[in-house]
Amino acid sequence: MGKQAKSAISPTREEDYPKWYQEVVKASEMAEKSPVRGCMVIKPWGYALWENIMSQMDVMFKDTGVKNAYFPLFIPLSYLEKEAEHVEGFAKECAVVTHHRLEAGEDGGLVPAGKLAEPLVVRPTSETIIGESMSRWTTSYRDLPILLNQWANVVRWEMRTRIFLRTTEFLWQEGHTAHATEAEARDRTMMMLDVYTKFVEENLAIPVIRGRKTASERFPGAVDTTCIEAMMQDRKALQAGTSHFLGQNFAKSSDIKFQNADKKEEFAWTTSWGTSTRMIGGMIMTHADDDGVIMPPRVASAHVVLLPIVRKEEERRKIMDYTQSLADALENRMYHGSKIRVEIDDRDTGGARAWEWIKKGIPLRAEIGPRDMANDSVFLGRRDMTPRDKVGLKREEFINTIDQVLDEIQDTLFNRALAFRKANTVEIDDTDGFKAYFKSPGENVIHGGFAMAHWCGSGECEAKIKEDLSVTIRCIPFDSKTEQGSCICCGNASGRRVLFSKSY
Repeated sequence: MGKQAKSAISPTREEDYPKWYQEVVKASEMAEKSPVRGCMVIKPWGYALWENIMSQMDVMFKDTGVKNAYFPLFIPLSYLEKEAEHVEGFAKECAVVTHHRLEAGEDGGLVPAGKLAEPLVVRPTSETIIGESMSRWTTSYRDLPILLNQWANVVRWEMRTRIFLRTTEFLWQEGHTAHATEAEARDRTMMMLDVYTKFVEENLAIPVIRGRKTASERFPGAVDTTCIEAMMQDRKALQAGTSHFLGQNFAKSSDIKFQNADKKEEFAWTTSWGTSTRMIGGMIMTHADDDGVIMPPRVASAHVVLLPIVRKEEERRKIMDYTQSLADALENRMYHGSKIRVEIDDRDTGGARAWEWIKKGIPLRAEIGPRDMANDSVFLGRRDMTPRDKVGLKREEFINTIDQVLDEIQDTLFNRALAFRKANTVEIDDTDGFKAYFKSPGENVIHGGFAMAHWCGSGECEAKIKEDLSVTIRCIPFDSKTEQGSCICCGNASGRRVLFSKSY
């Protein structure tokens, strides 16, 4: 047997998946921990990825009629208290501002002063503050629908944090709409879930399962929560986006009323929907390998890095001119509506330079040495293949086919993730087999996957499974076929299977 190649990331996924994830984020230079507990610094390479996600999703939102707005970071406590279920759901995660200035204390340090007449909550979500504006903007059915989105930051005081997946402060978008009829609001709820599904599958190359949350897993205050769930490489589920039908609950608490066509007063029907920088964590955990991140080309911070190889100083000028000319030609090419994004790395760091880009996940690496220049070619490596799988290409062929190669990488990543999910999704009908499937043999050992099993609809059974196995019903899949069976917990009758998994 040949010697096994050493990976760039240690430990590997098999050795310690949580630690592997932390090391991948660190090695990719996408983000790092902040001095503020539970917060993160998103570095330029990671923020460029987020900018691509934002710009692409923003177009998709606007294509449905949504307009962007911005609302205050601070929400009066009394606003949250108007919707009892909502405030109860977020109470333990709220950061609260009670003072508006600092003064010198007796010991010379600074102490809070100027107590506020009413505490302000740093937004965990904005239904209540946006509802207040909607109540002032709505008098007639002609004022509806109101279709809003804001790109913002939110704060949820998490006890256990992990970069991109769960942080005290994170970036997101939150959509909020108000409608004259229930049917319109329900249609909007599903329309936005469709947008999330399309974006996550086609742009992030992550296959998802669409479904409805159980009552215990719904957004606080919602009548119905729909979601998309993805499988990570440790076989846990990640909720990649949610869209909520809020009924008239928030309209009543915020007094969003309008006069209908019959001149009768009604409460509006509202929705909210959101996704966040958690998608970046999901992208990493879906596609990355033991050499680092693998970025899907459609959202990648850059598409290709050009690596000029200068062995003799007198060759530098010619090689750099050739490299810049190639960069200019590539940047004139379009890929899914935007120009090819090119990096040039001319550092004299030998093989370490290429490995840095491998760990950062850039889709393509093109090496250009004296021999390549003489042959009018490049030496190309694809991130979806092993680092040693490289091929020589003529310059013009590389330029003219780069969009096709990027699409091949995009498709490879999606199909690879879909095959992984299918291989790790099972139907289970017996309780002992269900327990064995999810029983954890150790904190960092990979176990379980997606289990499609029957559930009677009882909250007690759902809670018992969660307490005993740390397994939740991720969703009731829309495409789950109707069939008779027995609840995996109590044995009572069930009419369809639901998706069980451990999750982030």
